[in-house]
Amino acid sequence: MSKEPLKTLSDMAREAHARVQDRHQHINPVVGVRSGMRDIGIPADVMTIDCLRTRRRINLILHDEQPGMLLYQFITIEDEAGDDFQSVAFSEVNTQKLLEWMEAYFD
Repeated sequence: MSKEPLKTLSDMAREAHARVQDRHQHINPVVGVRSGMRDIGIPADVMTIDCLRTRRRINLILHDEQPGMLLYQFITIEDEAGDDFQSVAFSEVNTQKLLEWMEAYFD
């Protein structure tokens, strides 16, 4: 998979992170990009957005077998990612959507 969607998602997450910190001092999300899935042969890139205060996590997956889609899941930090991912067209994801997800789920 081209690294372009991951770079685009990373840029959006970075901007959403800055905005949520400006608006909500008590929400300090931690954004991480994980390569572990590719390391074990699963063709996907994973981003996690964690809120340490609420122990909640948003999983975002760009899977090579579903180009143009973003898989997402709202779980807790302690939970393992399950099979109950929702999907949205990547073209519909933007900084504002990520910000809204963080505000709604982490606050």
